[in-house]
Amino acid sequence: MKKFDIQEAIEKRRIIPFSDGPKVSSKEMRTAREDLKDAKDVLGLEKIKLATVTAYFAIFHASRALLYSKKYREKSHIQLAFAIKSLYIDQGLLPQEYYDNFVQALDLREMADYKRKFSRQGAERNIQAAEKAIKLTQAEACGYQKGNSYTFKLVDNLLKGRIRE
Repeated sequence: MKKFDIQEAIEKRRIIPFSDGPKVSSKEMRTAREDLKDAKDVLGLEKIKLATVTAYFAIFHASRALLYSKKYREKSHIQLAFAIKSLYIDQGLLPQEYYDNFVQALDLREMADYKRKFSRQGAERNIQAAEKAIKLTQAEACGYQKGNSYTFKLVDNLLKGRIRE
């Protein structure tokens, strides 16, 4: 498979410039947190499909906040995932796990929406992935820098639940 080329994606208008992105990035994060809360709430009501889909959208909106902060906007969900990988994961700003969780959550969401295949385990997995995505996105927004051991320790503690938001 050909490596994703962000410049090619821009030229082909799969990723488009969005100068107002940084202004609305915080709105996307607010939506991500709301979606995560909603996913947990509906899982408690045993609405498994809705929890799976809503948790995915928490990841989507957190990722979109990252892309917006770079002054870009996506044309599709998978292009958003590829752009996040290129701009953040490949640059060492976010761990590979972020991208892997995004793609797996997207797959679980599509299975739930289009094939009516979903499970409590998948919903719980998407919720956990959304929690991590939001924490990592917030850490990145607060100046997470590649190679900063203090920040790596902070992010690790966030992921392990030792620090609350």
